[in-house]
Amino acid sequence: MRLQIIARLREKSKKLLRFFSLRSAIEQLLIVGVIAIILYYLGATTASNLEERGIATGFDFLFKAANVGVSEAWIRFTPGVDSYIRLLIAGLLNTLFVSFVAIALATFAGVFLGLARLSPNWLISRCAGIYVEIVRNVPLPLHLLLYYNLLLSLPPPRNALTLFDMIVLTNRGLYAPKLIWQDAYGYLMLAMTLLIAALFLFRRFSMPKQRWRLAIPLIISAVLLLLLTVITATPVEYDAPVLKRFNFQGGVVLSPELTALVLGLSLYGAAFVGEIIRAGVLSVPAGQWEAGRSLGLSNRQILKKIVFPLTLRVTIPPLASEYLSILRNSSLAVIIGYPELTSLINTMLSDSGQPIEAIVILMLAYLTLSALISLLMIWYERRTRIVTQ
Repeated sequence: MRLQIIARLREKSKKLLRFFSLRSAIEQLLIVGVIAIILYYLGATTASNLEERGIATGFDFLFKAANVGVSEAWIRFTPGVDSYIRLLIAGLLNTLFVSFVAIALATFAGVFLGLARLSPNWLISRCAGIYVEIVRNVPLPLHLLLYYNLLLSLPPPRNALTLFDMIVLTNRGLYAPKLIWQDAYGYLMLAMTLLIAALFLFRRFSMPKQRWRLAIPLIISAVLLLLLTVITATPVEYDAPVLKRFNFQGGVVLSPELTALVLGLSLYGAAFVGEIIRAGVLSVPAGQWEAGRSLGLSNRQILKKIVFPLTLRVTIPPLASEYLSILRNSSLAVIIGYPELTSLINTMLSDSGQPIEAIVILMLAYLTLSALISLLMIWYERRTRIVTQ
C-alpha cells in the first residue's frame, strides 16, 4: 500500500515538474517575443523618421573617401583619398597601442605599489598609501589635463631638455633615436624566434632537470654569439633627431597627446592595480608564511615562491575588470586631442552625416575588444586554477 502511494506521488510530481517547465518555457518565449516586437517597432519608427527627413542609412559610406586628417597613425592615411574603413583601422590601432602599453605599465607599477604598501618600512608604506589615495580620488580627466599641460610647459625646441645626449624633451613631444632597419636584423629575429621555440619544446616534453640546467647556458651562449656576430658584421645605424629651423626632425617622436594619455592611464590604473595586489597578498593565509619560514626561506623567497603565485590566482578577476576599465578609459583621449577610435569616429560622425551607424560601429568595436580581453583572462584563470578533488 505504501509503495503504491509513493509511486502515485512520484507520478504527480513528474507531471507538476513537466507543467512548470512547460510554463517557464512559454513565459520565456513570450518575453523574447515582446522584446523582439519592441525592437522591431523602434527600428521601423527610426527608419521611417530618417527617411522622412532625407537622411540616408546604411554602411555604404565606409567605402567613400574620408575628408578627415589623422595627426598620428600607425598606417599611412591620406585625407580625400583613403576610405572611412582605413580611418577606422588607424583609430583602432591607436586605441590598441595605447591600451596595451598602459595595461603593461599599470601592471608593472601596480605590483610594486601594492608591495610597497605592505612594506615594514614606515616611510615607503605611507608614501605609497598617500599616492594611492590622491590618485584614486581625483577623476581621470583631470589627470590627463594635468599631464598634458605639464608637457606643454616644457621648453621650446631651441631650449630643449636633453637626456643622455640622445633623448630630447620639448613642448612638441619627446624625440629619441630610431634604429635603421637592416636585412641582417630579420635573420636575427628569426634566429631568436627559433631559439625561443626550442626552449618551449624542451620544457614541453619534460626534459630532465640536469640536462635542462645544462641546456640553458648553452642556448644563452649561442644567442649571445649569434647576436655578437650580427652586430659586428652589420654596423648599427641610428636616425637621431636634429634641430632644423623651428623643430626637431628625424628619430622617433612621441607627441604630448600620446605621452599624456599613456602617463594618465598608467599612473591612474597603477593605483587600482596596487590595491588589488595588496588585497591578494593579504588574502594568503598566515600559515603559508609560517610554513615558508619553517623551511628556512627568507621573506623575499616566501613572497616570490609561495605568496605571489597564490596571489595571482585570487587577483585575476579584479585585474580583468581593471584592464577593461583602462581600455574603456582610453576613449577619454578626445579631451586632449589624441586621434584614437572614439575621437576619429566623433569626427567621422560629423563629416559623413551617419550618426547612428558611427555609434553602432564604436559600440561593436569596444564590445569586441572587451570580450577578447575577458576571454584571455578567463583562459589564464583556468590555466592557473588549483584543481581540488
